[in-house]
Amino acid sequence: MSDPFIALTLLVLLIGLLAAGVWVAVALTLVGLSALVFFSNAPAGLILATTFWGHSYSWSLTALPLFILMGEILLRSRMSDDMFSGLVPWLSRAPGRLLHVNIFGCAIFAAVSGSSAATAATIGRMSVPELTKRGYPESLILGTLAGSATLGLLIPPSIILIVYGVATEQSIARLFVAGILPGLMLIGLFAAYVAVRAWMNPALIPTIDEKFSFWEKVKASKRLIPVGLLIGGVIGSIYGGLASPTDAAALGVVLATVLAFASGAFSWRLFFDAVMSATRTSCMIALILLGAAFLSVAMGFTGLPRNLATWISEMNLSAGALLVALTIFFIILGCFLDGISVIVLTTSIIMPMVAAVGIDPLWFGIYLVVVVEMSQITPPVGFNLFVIQGLTGIDILRIAKAAFPFFLLLLLGVVLICIFPQIVTVLPNMMGN
Repeated sequence: MSDPFIALTLLVLLIGLLAAGVWVAVALTLVGLSALVFFSNAPAGLILATTFWGHSYSWSLTALPLFILMGEILLRSRMSDDMFSGLVPWLSRAPGRLLHVNIFGCAIFAAVSGSSAATAATIGRMSVPELTKRGYPESLILGTLAGSATLGLLIPPSIILIVYGVATEQSIARLFVAGILPGLMLIGLFAAYVAVRAWMNPALIPTIDEKFSFWEKVKASKRLIPVGLLIGGVIGSIYGGLASPTDAAALGVVLATVLAFASGAFSWRLFFDAVMSATRTSCMIALILLGAAFLSVAMGFTGLPRNLATWISEMNLSAGALLVALTIFFIILGCFLDGISVIVLTTSIIMPMVAAVGIDPLWFGIYLVVVVEMSQITPPVGFNLFVIQGLTGIDILRIAKAAFPFFLLLLLGVVLICIFPQIVTVLPNMMGN
């Protein structure tokens, strides 16, 4: 049978299973079994058992549930409220005023949660009622929240970067460091957009009568100290070479727990809830990764990735042309799947193509995450849209419309890291191996 026929058959089967509501992990496993049984002579049962066993333990993957647990603890503690209160005095006179709380609040929380959905839920729970009460336009409230919450996928410690690192055998520490400058770039783009909108139409932004002296701002900043300690402890230990991402994740859980209890608004009951929620999320991701690993091995036995890479190289397709095609492909795929599923579904097929045209897999990981960020705010399966809809009860299409300018800013971010790849590579190169 020809490779296009095999690929099309497996793709139709996968889409059919997902459309029928089958769990992503189960769908991946069934497609892998079908590939082995019908399109190879390999022993399907033996490969399934050895792949699941071999990929069920990974020191790198240990960081995943720990970072998820850290985010769940913060979600239930008072530190998120303190962070909001500490930012307000500093941003009350900026162009766009308190809308920047959404942007910088999401950026800070992203740096300690690693999750886009957790960032949207936590910051949205605080900011949406407050900004609505103060008279800020709904479109900018929802847009800044939806767009900025996607930073949870990029700013380290990012759960999705751990998944990519495990799936492609890249250094997770180097991926974390590579995500710092692109994350700051996106924060700057979002803040600049809000400032430009405020300058173009000052009537959009309510005035603030309350004035803060410099010392009042400094006093309010004390509330940012716990979050700052947490970010410094986690990211600093990785960047300084003092700890691996897994060690840093364990440190983050300990620091988050101590600081949460010290805040006085945390209990063992909330800690238990955080552990159970983190366990459920971690098990879901682990099952998806096992299914993806099995599918990747199965695809190897069919010879599709190798033949596809050969086909790409024979086409003499430039790296730029491939990236344009992949960007369109990932945006469309992201309309129907969550970010982690997009990455685990595609890496076994895409990475040989990427290698064939000489694209750095480290750079490609950051590019892929930024593109996946775009999918978080595209209907019908934009996770951030669902989270914000659950918080506000507003129609998801209205939220998507409000988020569209930030979709375009993320697309601009993709263009910028393609033109200036040093934005991604300069810090990892300074860090070394």
